[in-house]
Amino acid sequence: MNAPIIKCHNLSHSYSGKTALSNISFTCESGEPIGLVGPNGAGKSTLLNILCGFMRSVSGDVTLFGHKPGASALSGRVSALPQDAQLDPAFSIGEQLYFYARLQGLSTPQAKHETSRVLEAVALKDVLKEKPSALSHGMAKRAAIAQALIGKPKLILLDEPTAGLDPVNMRKIRTIITELSPVTTFIISSHDLAELGRLCQQILLLDKGIMSTMQLNASENNKPTRFLTLQMEPCSAPDVQAKFNNIAGISRVSNPQKNEFIIEYNPEIQPSMDLTIITCINDNNWQYRQLSQGKTLEEKLFFDGK
Repeated sequence: MNAPIIKCHNLSHSYSGKTALSNISFTCESGEPIGLVGPNGAGKSTLLNILCGFMRSVSGDVTLFGHKPGASALSGRVSALPQDAQLDPAFSIGEQLYFYARLQGLSTPQAKHETSRVLEAVALKDVLKEKPSALSHGMAKRAAIAQALIGKPKLILLDEPTAGLDPVNMRKIRTIITELSPVTTFIISSHDLAELGRLCQQILLLDKGIMSTMQLNASENNKPTRFLTLQMEPCSAPDVQAKFNNIAGISRVSNPQKNEFIIEYNPEIQPSMDLTIITCINDNNWQYRQLSQGKTLEEKLFFDGK
């Protein structure tokens, strides 16, 4: 088993007496992308700044690949992309990426090759000579990600990489992260829980400076009950709940928000509950948008047990 790429132990930080991080401890292994979530002011940016070496914690220990944040040994191994990062409008995309590659110690031929490689990785190989002002918002975000890919870092910290993007560009960035995940570990800070649910297996939840962790791929085979989440077209919630509650194996149907239903059931009684639910929907001439296994990430993080 590989050693953790990040180890935090009792990490704390405060600003003018206000606690930003309170004795947080966690480890991150290499592999699948890791989500970092929490409300505004929860301490996410503080944690990312400490991991990048931009600031020091008040107390506690943190290492990346066995080194303190900001150590010279991490050069080329760790990269970060702040939420509002922008390239210099005075120079072309190619000139800037070449410059950053040279800063990492690459030779002139290596830097030119690396510039072409990262632009191709984000599907922007045709913008080499363009200036940032010529790019759409989505293209500019992908160009910024290209900068973070220079040198093939093993760990990349992304702060809101899909914020403000249309669905097409969101999908492109999701594809970039997925394709690179076998060789690069991403930590993604985002409010877009649907995106994180698609990308990540481990979630770090910060709230008021306190951290909890969740593994989304935890096996449910030994659990007595399982869940389905159903998104319906406009419907009568009491009618839907009444029909579902009459199905053998269903123990509870909740309606946490309009046209959404969480179905709790016993897989030993009804192992193919998803097909049973669809049959019930068809029999009643209802329309639905989506049926998915388990609960949404939003429900798991913020509403379970409430």
